[in-house]
Amino acid sequence: MKVLLTGAAGQLGQALRQKVPAGVELIATSRSGGEGQLALDLADAEACRAAVHQHRPDWVLNAGAYTAVDKAESEPELAYAVNAEAPRAFAEALRETGGRLLQVSTDFVFNGAQGHPYRPDQPRDPLGVYGASKAVGEEAVEQLLASAGDGLGVILRTSWVYGPVGRNFCGTMLRLHAQRAALGQPLAVVADQVGCPTSTITLAAACWRAIERVSAHSGELAPLLHWCDAGAASWYDFAVAIGELGVERGVLERSALVQPITTAEYPTPAQRPSYSLLDCTATRVALDLPPRHWRAALQEVISRIAGV
Repeated sequence: MKVLLTGAAGQLGQALRQKVPAGVELIATSRSGGEGQLALDLADAEACRAAVHQHRPDWVLNAGAYTAVDKAESEPELAYAVNAEAPRAFAEALRETGGRLLQVSTDFVFNGAQGHPYRPDQPRDPLGVYGASKAVGEEAVEQLLASAGDGLGVILRTSWVYGPVGRNFCGTMLRLHAQRAALGQPLAVVADQVGCPTSTITLAAACWRAIERVSAHSGELAPLLHWCDAGAASWYDFAVAIGELGVERGVLERSALVQPITTAEYPTPAQRPSYSLLDCTATRVALDLPPRHWRAALQEVISRIAGV
């Protein structure tokens, strides 16, 4: 089986490359290319179509994305090019070559107002440019591939992604814990936004399992899946746990005091959903993957950072 992976240099892309199943011929791509990677700019729709026609993969695993949530408010054209037009281009090309698409998406396609976990079949209602651009990408995959059935297009939504490499909340918090603790200063973190942190390690396993299941049993997997680690947390909860586990695993000498603040006290260019927990029940059954609490997944990530 031949799989064309986008975003191979990103945090999820690196985790996916580490977990490539036996029998998969991986064509790894990233915007700039590099060792073991081909250059593919997701902002160039024609290049995306050309890559599919050139390599004729059985699957495109579209893990690449424009993820700068706040910056997207001032760069909507680029956000839509990467998050909406690239999936459309892949879907159009795959309809011609006969391949399938796994599109990685986000909890930001919901507005966060309902106060209980979002099911995969609920209507999209994004708050900002990032979420809106990802929602348009989802719609393109649905219209061009998923509606045809037979597992041609699968959308896997996730939330609050972090891992042992790349720029993410975990790495930022470890750095800030060290800085603030050294200065004897507290660390203020938003406590009224709730979701679930998701490790790239568990997310990569879910992506490969979805491809495996569809490839073996066409049409038996729902076209919309939700995957995140188990449990719920605020950014404050997540920051506290990062400090505690960072000390426990020797990444930090000591952690800073974390102070909870409100979203209003930490204004950002993009509005974020206040509650974006995803209902992953059906996906866990379909993929036969047991839930793993986010704190246990975080412990593994920090252990990897520590080299333990």
